[in-house]
Amino acid sequence: MSEEAAFAPATPLQRGMDALSNVAIAVAVAALLGLVVVQGWQVIARYVINDSPSWTEPVTVLLLTTAMSLGAAAGVHTNRHFGFFLLADAAGPRLKKALHAVSPLVIAAIGTVMAYWGAVLLFDGLDIRIAGAPMPQSIGYLPLSLGGLLMVVFALYRLFLVLRAPPTDEAR
Repeated sequence: MSEEAAFAPATPLQRGMDALSNVAIAVAVAALLGLVVVQGWQVIARYVINDSPSWTEPVTVLLLTTAMSLGAAAGVHTNRHFGFFLLADAAGPRLKKALHAVSPLVIAAIGTVMAYWGAVLLFDGLDIRIAGAPMPQSIGYLPLSLGGLLMVVFALYRLFLVLRAPPTDEAR
């Protein structure tokens, strides 16, 4: 990234993406804190009260899926995800730009698959209840679907940034 671009004022779109990413991170943090509380209660109820609640396991899985999915989506926004950048960094400016454009496309494709199939699985099991908890059995697919959708949004924004940058600039 050029020095001028590093200090350029944020556009409304950039501020909106940052706010969306911050909300995803806040929900993921709240899910992790909830996970600690639920598991703490599980331990106390099981070993101190000797009456283990049945709702803690499905709630734990839901909270863990929420933290994982939304945290992964925020990682796409901040470009802190797994990638193969050595080839792109060794290439010339035009090829570098093309290679850096492939990464968000792959992420958007994966996010699309996650969002679509997560939604299919969510709606498929809404009428089936989880044993021990007053929730639909498929509720665990909701964060997967939302995380996939956010991955698509953030990846397409990253693609927009790559395509907008001149070929001489760093594309990532």
